[in-house]
Amino acid sequence: MSAQTARKPAGLLSIGQVLAKLGPEFPDLSPSKLRFLEDQGLITPQRTPSGYRKFDQADLERLRFILTLQRDHYLPLKVILGHLDDIDAGRTPQLPGANVRVEAPSILTAERRLSRAELQSEAGASKQLLADAISAQLIPGAEPFGEDALQALRALAELQRFGIEPRHLRGMRQAAQREAALIESALAPIRGRRETGSQARAAEAARDLAGHIQALRDILTRDALGV
Repeated sequence: MSAQTARKPAGLLSIGQVLAKLGPEFPDLSPSKLRFLEDQGLITPQRTPSGYRKFDQADLERLRFILTLQRDHYLPLKVILGHLDDIDAGRTPQLPGANVRVEAPSILTAERRLSRAELQSEAGASKQLLADAISAQLIPGAEPFGEDALQALRALAELQRFGIEPRHLRGMRQAAQREAALIESALAPIRGRRETGSQARAAEAARDLAGHIQALRDILTRDALGV
């Protein structure tokens, strides 16, 4: 994707037309969410003299990319914005949290499914480390394995270099389950509604809450380390 520059006026879409095109794929998309994404600097639609927002095909693809990263990769908007800034600057950054490089918003590689041997090989991990990670419930025990398992095992391989073993991190699974239960409890009123789109709104809110909890955990860890 190139930086958003001057664009031709032909073929511009209204907010309603954007929702019609992307709504089937992203049912929780709404005018307020589009305005929020603009406020956060992720999209920059054109404006008519009367102030109405207009979107071109580049905007549409950028939106699809942003919404896909949110939905499928659980990335906070700040991380997505940084990734887009890199792409706009002509760089080809690695997609945060996934083993894939992205050169344009339409190129999102489908998640691979790995065998136990493939997982171990790509992560550069020993058989014992993989076995210990599964035992500590840090990685699912059944094949096939996905990208999350690959990223987790890679992280564990790096941690092992400093003497941090899966057994030292056994409590992380329980902590994650407690956080998930906390989020589910907070979202129960939304999930209980029978309104159209309530489940999609709850799913988006769950991703946002998980991102906020992760951000807080990072801050507390850095504070404890004094870095």
